Formats: sequence, C-alpha cells, structure tokens
Amino acid sequence: MEHEVFVPVPAERLREVLDDPARVARAVPGLQQDAGAEPVAGRLKIRVGSHSVTYRGAVRVSRRGDDAYEVEGEAEESRGSGTVKLTLRIVLREAEDGCTVVYDGTASADGRIKDLPAEAVEGAVTRLMNRFAEHLAAAATDAGDAGADDAGARAEAGEKAPSDPGLTEETPAPERPSVFGSDVPSSSHGPVDEEDEEDIAEAAHARRTMIGRSAEEVDHAPPRGRYAPVPAPQTVTSPAPLRWAAPAAALALASAIVAVRALRRRR
Repeated sequence: MEHEVFVPVPAERLREVLDDPARVARAVPGLQQDAGAEPVAGRLKIRVGSHSVTYRGAVRVSRRGDDAYEVEGEAEESRGSGTVKLTLRIVLREAEDGCTVVYDGTASADGRIKDLPAEAVEGAVTRLMNRFAEHLAAAATDAGDAGADDAGARAEAGEKAPSDPGLTEETPAPERPSVFGSDVPSSSHGPVDEEDEEDIAEAAHARRTMIGRSAEEVDHAPPRGRYAPVPAPQTVTSPAPLRWAAPAAALALASAIVAVRALRRRR
C-alpha cells in the first residue's frame, strides 16, 4: 500500500510525537488501551462498509534515520480466529506550510476481513491512515501551543521580577486617620450659630465617650443631647383612699344638716 497525507505542521513537530509511544497511542483513532500493557497495545475496531471487525494486538514504532519510522504490528480478531500482520514505513517529507506524511508498506490478513470487498477494505485502511496523520498533527500543535504558553509565562514572570530585591522597598501603607480621636472641623460654608456649635460639641462629646467602651455598650447606649428620646407622658392617678374622700365628706355634711334641722324643730 502507498498513501500520502499533507498536514499543516512542520516535520520537526511530528517527529517529537512519533518519538513518544504514549502520544502515538493517543493518535491511533479508536484505540482502547489495555491497562498495564505496552503503550501502543489494546483493542481497535475497524469499520469496513456496513461491517465492523475488532482486533486485539500491539504496534511497535521505531525510528529509522532522520525522517523515517518503521511500524510493525500484529493483531487477532477478538471474536474469531482471523489475524493481521502489518509492516509499514512512515516518511516525513518537508513541504510548503507543513509536511507530507508518506505511507509505504504491506499487510496480510485472514478471517472475516478476507471475505469483504477489496475496495471497502482499501477505503477503510486509507481512512485510518488519514485520521492517524491528522491526530499526529493535532498532538504536535497542542504540544507547541503549550510550550509557547509556558515560555511566555516565564518571560512575563522574569519581566515582573525585580533585578535586585535589595534595591526595592515596599511603600508603607498610609495610616488611616481615627474618627474618634479627631476634632470636628468648623464648617467652611459660612458662620456657625450657637445652636450648631452646641450640636457639634455634643457630637464630639458622644464620640469621645465611646472610646474604651465595648461594642455592645455602644450599640445599646441611649443617645444624648437633642437626639435623646422624649419620655412618654405619665398619667397621675389618685390613690384609692382619696377616691372615696369626696363622697364621705358629702355624706357627713348632709348628716350634719339633718341633725341641725332636727334640733331646731325640737326647740
């Protein structure tokens, strides 16, 4: 088989990905890696037309020269007795605004895939190689962007860091003036009458008396001066003995009058 794929990524970036087996495994489309197995090993489902075949196996990628890589793989059907053997050579060829990934190799297979149409099998393999090249380019682009971000962050941190920490001094924070310890300034809008002066003096006295008192005492302390609450008027009620004094006096006066009249009649 022979196939070429153009990707808009420099060849040097693709070499970095192909030299890392873990990144190669992530670039294989549809590969489900087995826990504890080789980096490029696991299950791979290939769709051929309206059929799908799942293989379990491993692939080894080794570098041959500056721009060439050799891929060797073996796999067997997960539900059947069919096997596949692959020998592939990958060459990275420099091109304008990117590079060309050239595939050249052979493969042999038996089992279910041998009974499928040759055109469908060729289309599935071509689609798999195209997606593999695209995933390699995406992995190389992501790694380049991450490296550029790290370099930019380090450069920015270097610019912000002082050249000599001993020559830089921190500016002391300005002290906040105390409200309770300052005198109330006189108004600059005009003359102050006597009543305003009394109000200002009362307010200053109230602030000074709050110093040294707890927050609970200040919150519950009643206001003073003109802002003090006016006590509610209290109704004066006479005690109970005084309430019956007037009727008793009237009764005594009436009794005296009757007695006087009776004495006059006897005379």
